[in-house]
Amino acid sequence: MTDVDGKIDRLLRAAALSREEAPLETPFGFDTRVVALWRAKEKAASLGLARLVRRVALIAVAVAVVAAAGAYREAGQSRESSEPLANEFAIADSAIQDEFLQ
Repeated sequence: MTDVDGKIDRLLRAAALSREEAPLETPFGFDTRVVALWRAKEKAASLGLARLVRRVALIAVAVAVVAAAGAYREAGQSRESSEPLANEFAIADSAIQDEFLQ
């Protein structure tokens, strides 16, 4: 910690010995550069959020399309069989019988 204190003391002494006055006004065009950089960062952040929302929406649409295709296919198969959901009842009945027989 004393090393840091020594460096700070040396810098403060050097600053006290300086006779040169620093200009009080900002360089020409500094404020416009700061505002331009600020707006560029703001625009980049909003573009990132827009990309995220767009990706989430596309994934949601893809999931909905896959689910609708599965439901349509399942509905088509149940219409073809004489007894809808016959397979599901058979599987459930078999599982119940297996539980009671053990």
